[in-house]
Amino acid sequence: MKILEAWHFGGWYEKFEKMVCVILSFFVALVILCALYKLGFHLFHLLVTHGVDPLDHKAFKTIFGMIMILLIALEFKHSIVKVIEKDQGIVQVKTVLLIAILAISRKMIILDTKSMSPLTIFSLAAVILALGAVYWLIRDRDDRVLGK
Repeated sequence: MKILEAWHFGGWYEKFEKMVCVILSFFVALVILCALYKLGFHLFHLLVTHGVDPLDHKAFKTIFGMIMILLIALEFKHSIVKVIEKDQGIVQVKTVLLIAILAISRKMIILDTKSMSPLTIFSLAAVILALGAVYWLIRDRDDRVLGK
């Protein structure tokens, strides 16, 4: 019975979750640093060595896509750090939904409409709408529970 009490009210499992989150946060930070290094190297290579115009549509989409990936990774790391700093439990569903919306939005921004089928574009739009609706429903529920 004590194991069930520790499971529900914290204790060793809560400490385990926090430890896992610290390790995950370290790994995500390592990935972000490597990606930032690669982004800098790639930008330098594109702009200086090849003399690519950053306002060229294809180059802009490539650069912007890489920057968006880093922003998504930072948001993901931030959600893990929130779990460590606060007594919230594991990563919140709303945060995961927001990260998914960011990832799909990135895909839509860098999408090459000439090479994608209309069905694929429609599918991505439907996914964004579905994720947005689920986020709205969860946020609305949380607002009612908190009395906002």
